[in-house]
Amino acid sequence: MKEIRGAEVAKALKAQMTEDIAALGGYIPQLVIVRVGERPDDISYEKGAAKRALAMGLRCTSFVFDAEISHEEFVMEFQKINKDPEVDGILMLRPLPKQINEKEIERLIDPGKDIDCIGPMNLARVFAGETDAYAPCTAEAVMEMLKYEGIDLKGKRVTIVGRSLVVGKPLAMLMLGQHATVTICHTRTADFQGTCHNAEILVAAAGKAKMIKKEHVADGAIVIDVGINLDEEGNLCGDVDYEEVKKTAGIVTPVPGGVGSVTTLVLLKHLIQAAKQKRR
Repeated sequence: MKEIRGAEVAKALKAQMTEDIAALGGYIPQLVIVRVGERPDDISYEKGAAKRALAMGLRCTSFVFDAEISHEEFVMEFQKINKDPEVDGILMLRPLPKQINEKEIERLIDPGKDIDCIGPMNLARVFAGETDAYAPCTAEAVMEMLKYEGIDLKGKRVTIVGRSLVVGKPLAMLMLGQHATVTICHTRTADFQGTCHNAEILVAAAGKAKMIKKEHVADGAIVIDVGINLDEEGNLCGDVDYEEVKKTAGIVTPVPGGVGSVTTLVLLKHLIQAAKQKRR
């Protein structure tokens, strides 16, 4: 069994991005992170993204708003950021508080700055198969890991467990674009175990701790674990029961240390692309 670690993939991505930054001729792209409230997971992700951005020599600014801010006031403040010509990319930490109409914010975001694909225009472009669209970062991180490993998706049987707009559905579109044969599993899939076992590549993105066992995985299959959960002991784990599945799979990604390690770098890759497009 081989393990694909995110740090290796991130290192290769970082080397390419360093060249792309140099090609901007001295212009330094700016990322803006928008956070509403003090959710610990939002703060953690914000710190991680900002640290990565600054380490790459990029600009990063955070705008933090009170959790009780009204929808109207938030829209007004968000539009200032959205229309600022100095801002190349926006990372909106979600979910937003219930008093804010999140769908309206998604419709407002400038598609050219929507580097995490929360708006309908970029999502539509991903589903239309446009290769220069900003796909959701986690979905693209999965593709980067497969690309790094030299895995050709053409004709491969792929099963994705999970149908969210953040991972499952857009990832299916990205894989179809590489000529894979894709099946999406969900809570109403009739033969869940059999469908998973038929896959040459199995992607777990359902958000349920250790739901994928060795009986779901064919001998030698590639297993990509997107899940981030806490197990019964409070330890970080994925959607895959790693200790069981590693006995059967040919390749597995760990949690932590897998897809999540690549996701933030994909965001910064999109930021650099956005800056390049703006300068054109």
